[in-house]
Amino acid sequence: MATSCVPAAAADVCANCGKGSCDAVKLKKCTACQLVKYCSVDCQRAHRKHHKGACKKRAAELEDEQLYGQGHERPEGDFCPICTLPIPFPMDEHSCSMACCMKRICIGCSLAAQKRGMLDCAFCRIPFSDNDADNLAMIKARVQKKDPDAIHFLGQNYFHGQMGVQKDIRKAVELTEEAAELGSIGALFHLGLWYTTEGVGVEVDEAKGIEFCKKAAMQGDADSRHWMISAKLGHDFSVESIKNSFVTGVATKEQYAEALRGYQDAVEETKSHDRDLAMKFQSG
Repeated sequence: MATSCVPAAAADVCANCGKGSCDAVKLKKCTACQLVKYCSVDCQRAHRKHHKGACKKRAAELEDEQLYGQGHERPEGDFCPICTLPIPFPMDEHSCSMACCMKRICIGCSLAAQKRGMLDCAFCRIPFSDNDADNLAMIKARVQKKDPDAIHFLGQNYFHGQMGVQKDIRKAVELTEEAAELGSIGALFHLGLWYTTEGVGVEVDEAKGIEFCKKAAMQGDADSRHWMISAKLGHDFSVESIKNSFVTGVATKEQYAEALRGYQDAVEETKSHDRDLAMKFQSG
């Protein structure tokens, strides 16, 4: 019997018994590593002790390729829908999420709209409200329409007990998990954070938390990303962390220079005249 781990691309035969497609059998790849094929579940089980080591190694390599090969661009939600420029980090300081439409508008576009006499949402034109109850009602209306950003936003309010809702960690987790399933990258990040941090109100499950962080990272979430990648997305904390690693001898001069160049290019892409005016207005 064959016992070697012959790559499926190199030999179209069962890695255990040697039967091939020419023998009128249907071969299936090992789903974990994609290296070998089997003609039956019995052959796969019989070959497991010979294949286990190579399978585990290649599966880890595939996971790394997927993790580090994706998410090098900022996601759509990181761009202002008005000027279409990426929003600088930290985004909460450079933009505001609209309760009416859940769009994140940069401070530059918000100020420009105000200067033109527009006192409503710059995206959907619904009037602003200073009342938490009104804003919460608009968010819940978006939740009813299965808007993942609205569901995530509502979950954050339950987590922190804001906008007039009573703090409820269980409800917050339920909403955030629903938002993650519907495609909210921010929800994936927060679930990863909660499940890997002591004392936030959920039972720590590092494996579960890491999986959420990986999914967020592969979709471009800078907070979940490897420092080098997130630095090139314009993430301040990441480039500062690489700088500190260089100072302490952990990172090389070349690595720090590469991260700094990428960071500077990313920051340059976020600049606009209106945003500069808005920052001066905020600080003045």
